[in-house]
Amino acid sequence: MPNITNIRCVLLSSPYADADDPEIKECFPNGPKRTIGMVEVTLDNGVTGLGEGYLAVFAPKVFESIVDLCRPQVMGKDGFDIAGRVRDLRSLCDYWSLQGAARHVIAAFEIALQDAKGKSLGVPVYDLLGGAKADMIPIYGSGGCCDAKHQFLRELDLLESLGITRYKMRAIKTDILRTAWVLEEAGKCGIEVGVDMCQNLADPPQEVDDVVVYVEAVHALTDYRMIFVEEAIGPDAPEGFKALRGRIDVPVCGGEIITTPKEMIERINNDVYDFVQPDASVMGGISAVMDVFEAAKARGTDVVVHAWGGAAAIMASYHAAFAAGGKLVEYPMLDFPLGVEMIGDQGRIVDGQLLRPTAPGLGLTLTPEMEARYPFDETAVYSCALIDFGPPPDSYWARDGEGEGT
Repeated sequence: MPNITNIRCVLLSSPYADADDPEIKECFPNGPKRTIGMVEVTLDNGVTGLGEGYLAVFAPKVFESIVDLCRPQVMGKDGFDIAGRVRDLRSLCDYWSLQGAARHVIAAFEIALQDAKGKSLGVPVYDLLGGAKADMIPIYGSGGCCDAKHQFLRELDLLESLGITRYKMRAIKTDILRTAWVLEEAGKCGIEVGVDMCQNLADPPQEVDDVVVYVEAVHALTDYRMIFVEEAIGPDAPEGFKALRGRIDVPVCGGEIITTPKEMIERINNDVYDFVQPDASVMGGISAVMDVFEAAKARGTDVVVHAWGGAAAIMASYHAAFAAGGKLVEYPMLDFPLGVEMIGDQGRIVDGQLLRPTAPGLGLTLTPEMEARYPFDETAVYSCALIDFGPPPDSYWARDGEGEGT
């Protein structure tokens, strides 16, 4: 079996979204550019594989330092024994990071090894996991980071052009008129809307009562209904998610921040969510997401993979979904040219469906020329400090003309 001969940390920064997008104004103090961090594994057969850890979007130098620490632990070892290499890395990292940052880095190694193994054998990664269960999977548009009507309408136009009929917006509990406005406008296009309440950064979390009041207030203004409420409670309050399920008639979901399959499976078995959202670049890799799919199937809980990183993170979650029979996947809508270039034609969307990728490995392309076009910018980091950029008041979204803008 081929052994690992080199490990390279790859940090790249690409233009991201638009300067006037609220996510940029709130979370990117240095402007519309985002960094991703990857591990490139080289085997002694000459094949390379790429994997990604979501950590680098927020702390690229921390990601790089942990990669440097992990490198000697796997050098010279069998690159096809992916489970063995994950055990090696966990033996190094679990004492000080059983959950959290190191899991993102272990994910990057695991995904890179899956990619290298698939390319070595000439098969897509999902074939390493038992084969694809479908030729296409429905996809939902993930955007809604908008504070102006034309921004929402632009995203709805994009969804219509792709035949996508489900959309996720971001909202907080005071965005009642705004959410109702989006539900109405999307409904005119035949598009259903779910809401991400962005509580992954909330400490302390909002109360269950706050979410109930928000949902009821929005639904009182429109005949359209939210199709799910995501991350409506803070990340360390699973009891709140479970309580919320008994209070509203909207599916409750979450889990993108969970970094071990054990914790997510415990939440599945405790009926915390209606469906869960694991991310391969967060949870420790593709095999970890497959463990979640297996446990969720036994419990009758749906799995909708989270995909918000760069190309390797997105494609890793997509391959897991194809291998495990996922019924829905996420399509990040904000413009990210590096990701588009790396994925190429392996992320095609037709009539609202993600087509099964066919290239060996993850199906990614990364050339020296691409790396030169997207050099690492250490200022291009996502800040969880959240800048108060002064979004318009909720009255801007009123339909009676009061407070309306352009």
